[in-house]
Amino acid sequence: MIFSNNDPVNMEFAGLDLHGIYISGSDGNAVVKLSSGYNICVPESLCTIAPERSVAQPCHTVKPLKQDANLPLLSIISTGGTIASTVDYRTGAVSSKFTTEDIIRSIPELAGIARYRTAQPFNILSENMNPAMWQELARAIRDEIVAGATGVIVTHGTDTMLYSAAAISFMLTVPVPVIFVGAQRSADRPSSDNAMNVICSAKTGVSDLGEVVVCMHATSDDVECALHRATRVRKNHTSRRDAFQSVERAPVGMVSYPDGTVFLGMDAIPRGTHELSLFDRLESHCGLLQYYPGIDPAVFDAFRGYAGLVIAGTGLGHVGTDCIAKIAALISAGTFVVMTSQCQAGYVCDRVYETGRDLLDAGVVEGGCMLPEVALVKLMWVLGNVTRREDAMRMMQMNLKGELDYDLGREM
Repeated sequence: MIFSNNDPVNMEFAGLDLHGIYISGSDGNAVVKLSSGYNICVPESLCTIAPERSVAQPCHTVKPLKQDANLPLLSIISTGGTIASTVDYRTGAVSSKFTTEDIIRSIPELAGIARYRTAQPFNILSENMNPAMWQELARAIRDEIVAGATGVIVTHGTDTMLYSAAAISFMLTVPVPVIFVGAQRSADRPSSDNAMNVICSAKTGVSDLGEVVVCMHATSDDVECALHRATRVRKNHTSRRDAFQSVERAPVGMVSYPDGTVFLGMDAIPRGTHELSLFDRLESHCGLLQYYPGIDPAVFDAFRGYAGLVIAGTGLGHVGTDCIAKIAALISAGTFVVMTSQCQAGYVCDRVYETGRDLLDAGVVEGGCMLPEVALVKLMWVLGNVTRREDAMRMMQMNLKGELDYDLGREM
């Protein structure tokens, strides 16, 4: 039997006589919404058209979005991720399905904060993000600001959101808030954090902030969201709603919930401080390698021909002595090598121990307190915009977007 969306169906399943509305079918399975509101997946062969309602009735009518012309304009740029995902009942896995308009319709509180324009340059899970997409995203954000958006919200998967937010921070100087927001749990889960995160992002979008931030739950409770500077944030838990934390910094702001009051810190960049500018060139042929005890020095050969390499070394920024010759060979062949630390706090300082001094003699550049992931993105941006090694070294050791405490050329 062939079913259509919204057909009323009866089924016998697990010893129960059930009634519901046919939603979709695939590979011999049917997704049916029960009268209780829950969806179940059953073999399609168990379903029959309900005789009392042989003509399908639509479950609901989609009405045009109503927006208050007196409210400020925000742009929502959707890239996909869990915040725009639901369960695929065929596989049981979460997949990206919702559009930006779906997000607005599903969170009615947004209508009282701003009016919205939406864009969707791509719809992916964030593990599929790449530098070319960062560039496309930067241009899309620039275009939205030029077109009059007083703030831009970027919905993004959480797994690689810190990379994308950092990339946008380096490529774009903005006069308005640009807020990256995600969700640790999809919208169809009772514990979903997507609505609160988006509402707090919208409140931030009409605030006095003027920089790129990540907005996520500050605690596991629905109390407030933290605004993390894009170059000082890390995802520190696989699934907790408060997985994102500022590293060695306080967040630049907090948003209380449900009232939506935005509190900005003393070091937050105010709206209108900078003029809009875009420098979107990237050198994507860069790598990131975490050193570990016993690593085969031959691993460094894999980065031959790379424009740049960031090493996450131990402690103050060290690798095994047997690796130094390989690193020196990379540098001699033209690869720009930056040393960062695996530690959560503190600075790289390769002038303390003999190994560190040998790395400096080989030409390794110290990365200060930069997070390894941020150092990688910054290196892509620096090498995409300068050609001389001296200029690249100077820029990597300059505090450009809050990734460092200060320029590393100064005394510590």
